[in-house]
Amino acid sequence: MSINEEQDRIIDEFSVFDEWLDRYSYLIELGNGLTAIAPEHKTEQFLIKGCQSRVWVDARLDDEGRMHFTADSDAIITKGIIALLIRVLDGHTPEEVRDADLYFIDRIGLSQNLSPTRANGLLAMIRQMKLFATAYAAMQK
Repeated sequence: MSINEEQDRIIDEFSVFDEWLDRYSYLIELGNGLTAIAPEHKTEQFLIKGCQSRVWVDARLDDEGRMHFTADSDAIITKGIIALLIRVLDGHTPEEVRDADLYFIDRIGLSQNLSPTRANGLLAMIRQMKLFATAYAAMQK
């Protein structure tokens, strides 16, 4: 499934919720289903700078040239947000990840319903995931 197809699925899923409390509950549920980052990667090296809560993200490139992410957070909403980002970007090439327009964030109303510090954290998570992609794309050349 393409990045945009996955984003459209997420938009559809969130459209069934009228209240943001329900959307937050769904985010928490998504975070609970997140495959945890390896314990040896819960270090400062993998910690996202700029997040109010602690978020660790790791990326690897498989033999087919596709990226795979793992992550964890000590905050339940943030964990749900990183789970959404991984759902959209995981399994794609570094170029696809790097160039992705993550429009679902605005369409589901996420950016408008986050505190300023959480919104900054969201941007920091995206930036880090795209930095991994940029590095992997450069290594492949």
